[in-house]
Amino acid sequence: MNRRQFISLCGAFGVAAAINGAGCTTTATATAARRKPNVVLIVADDLGYGELSAQGSKDILTPNIDSIAKNGVRFTDGYVTCPVCSPTRAGLMTGRYQQRFGHEFNPGPAGTEAKNVGLPLSETTFPQRMKQLGYATGMVGKWHLGGQDGFHPMDRGFDEYYGFLGGAHSYVNAGADAKNPILRGREAVKEISYTTDDFAREACDFINRHKDHPFFLYMPFNAVHAPMDALENYLAPFASISDEKRRKFAAMLSALDAGVGSILGALNANGLTGDTLVIFISDNGGPTAQISSKNDPLRGFKGQVLEGGIRVPYMMQWPGQIPAGVTYSQPVNSLDILPTAIAAAGGTLDASAKCEGVSLLPYLNGKASGAPHDALYWRQGENMAIRKGDFKLVKQAEEPLALYSLTRDIHEDKNLAAEMPEVVKELQADWDAWNARNVAPLWDRTQRPRQRQRAVTG
Repeated sequence: MNRRQFISLCGAFGVAAAINGAGCTTTATATAARRKPNVVLIVADDLGYGELSAQGSKDILTPNIDSIAKNGVRFTDGYVTCPVCSPTRAGLMTGRYQQRFGHEFNPGPAGTEAKNVGLPLSETTFPQRMKQLGYATGMVGKWHLGGQDGFHPMDRGFDEYYGFLGGAHSYVNAGADAKNPILRGREAVKEISYTTDDFAREACDFINRHKDHPFFLYMPFNAVHAPMDALENYLAPFASISDEKRRKFAAMLSALDAGVGSILGALNANGLTGDTLVIFISDNGGPTAQISSKNDPLRGFKGQVLEGGIRVPYMMQWPGQIPAGVTYSQPVNSLDILPTAIAAAGGTLDASAKCEGVSLLPYLNGKASGAPHDALYWRQGENMAIRKGDFKLVKQAEEPLALYSLTRDIHEDKNLAAEMPEVVKELQADWDAWNARNVAPLWDRTQRPRQRQRAVTG
């Protein structure tokens, strides 16, 4: 489908009011004529760009996840704000670059973090904003935004919680880590079957119980993150894969796809499909060696600001409100999810909370043209990157400063820095201006708290 057809199609769809400002103080402005839509945000863990059949994979089919793209929009140039788990989630839960408030690295193992290591309590969260709009809020899955007192999901805006607070967990053993148990609310669960299945079941139960009231469901699976635990019923269809690691990965991804199918099925069974904005994204690129994941056709992997570490599967559906079966190729990032959901819910955002995502709804329904962002930015320790239009300037720690033209060189092979010094200068100046508004990390790579430097407001 070309852009003219896309815009023509988009014009046939009505959407909820979109936002114009960059801030995030939320007020309810939804009309009474239509029920506010539910919002379901599904996050995969360590899922590489090239692993879904909707993204071109041939060896592992993912029909349920693919259906979100088929019934909605797939973002070819969708990014997260960090190449590792927790900082991306901090940005996702606030709509702000996490470097603005010092959440630049993963916190320590659950239950061992130093005091105040986690999403800073100064930040207003996604579920808190949805509650302001009258939504029931539930979370099922991996939190990874702090495990100490005050950082629990139910202290940060969620009415209900089932999952674990740390960065990883056994899929089959509830007692594998006494400091990082599976929790229902605040109480440890003694038995589990398989976390991917259990999380899907809990999500469906939440949907069933809240079918008559608008809800926000945050569904961060731990699949396909290590450890590589797979059940026989998911392994069996992949007996032809000789590499044991890849076979387990295929089974884990198949389980994830089945879980997404269960959630979509629960929405359909309750007559909620047309009243629900469903968003699917991964938290970072795949760690290729660790779990045999693929980020094709991108170079790099989890932990790097090369495309393979930060460009991820990203799609959304909202039948009747955004077009179906189209791709969108302008760069977008995970910060856009919060303001898109707020706009869909009929809320408005002002500048007081300094959110930096934008609602994607007007770009999807043809009311806005051009790129949603002038540029996208990354910083994690010594690694930095900026994408502006077609160009990307990147400093990956072990490599020289490089400039790439992504439309002509998606694999980031040809460094144009020497040939185009003026472009390098422009992008470096833009990144420096963005970075001047950031603060020092609150803790370092070893999860040791650092003395907080004075924040530069912005």
